[in-house]
Amino acid sequence: MAASSLGQTEINWDKLDKSKFYVVGAGIFTGLTVGLYPVSVIKTRLQVATRDSVEKSASSVIRGILKTDGVPGLYRGFGTVITGAVPARIIFLTALETTKVTAFKMVEPFNFSEPTQAALANGIAGMAASLCSQAVFVPIDLISQRLMVQGYSGHEKYNGGLDVARKIIRTDGIRGFYRGFGLSVMTYSPSSAVWWASYGSSQRIIWRLLGQGTDREEAAPSKSTIMLVQATGGIIAGATASCITTPLDTIKTRLQVMGHERRSSARQIVTNLIRDDGWTGFYRGLGPRFVSMSAWGTTMILAYEYLSMHSFFSFTFGVVYIFFHTMRLLCENFNIVNF
Repeated sequence: MAASSLGQTEINWDKLDKSKFYVVGAGIFTGLTVGLYPVSVIKTRLQVATRDSVEKSASSVIRGILKTDGVPGLYRGFGTVITGAVPARIIFLTALETTKVTAFKMVEPFNFSEPTQAALANGIAGMAASLCSQAVFVPIDLISQRLMVQGYSGHEKYNGGLDVARKIIRTDGIRGFYRGFGLSVMTYSPSSAVWWASYGSSQRIIWRLLGQGTDREEAAPSKSTIMLVQATGGIIAGATASCITTPLDTIKTRLQVMGHERRSSARQIVTNLIRDDGWTGFYRGLGPRFVSMSAWGTTMILAYEYLSMHSFFSFTFGVVYIFFHTMRLLCENFNIVNF
């Protein structure tokens, strides 16, 4: 593909209508959170399950929740998450794109191959964006996770997110909201870096496999082809990032959901996981986490690209189609059904 053609496959932050993106993006992320929140609940329950728990798989967790709490049980802590998700995502995306521009300029003089440049620049941008959003995300994550597992495997019960917040302040003060902050940074920043690095490099490799990327003049690829390549890159990125960072996520989740009286160190959590399940215990919830990371990233990329090319109304209807089509494919391929 000629350089000009390849350039057209990149999302240009400078030319994007940011006010439209943030307004419509807030609606998209809200809808996506509604669709994927049960997956997060399932992942969290799998990660904190004790050795004696009968719920050892995603399907058994779903059956257990539906039996005891019905469909509302799949949305425990949803109000807390939706309150913090929009500002956290806005911070993340703003930091991501502004950093990416600088990162590409930094790596350009080194004359790396195109996939390597994309991996480095996207990885740096992803890590920086994650670091910026952690100040909002960690307290929201901590409160929502405690609501997800309340009453499960001996965990304390709460009367909503405010009750969780009051108890945290009473026992640990404000710093209690940032319990596991270091592990969160170690989990989400590398996870974000790996996701965006994998996405950037895999996208260029896919273009080359499709016969694009030569120096000769070629017509720019169609918009549908661009979006298909981006979606495929998103799925590859989700698989890569989830496999690499799930062990840290499991340790972080266990650390954050423990009450004051049951507190353990990260080292004790690691010891308990190895004792109960061996090294496979670190990969509890890998399937749901892969689905969540792939769907989040892929839908965001598709919506992002669609917004840069279409008017407000066609974008809105297009994103609705993209969202439900993506969810349908994920449900069919990963048996994530009957939420």
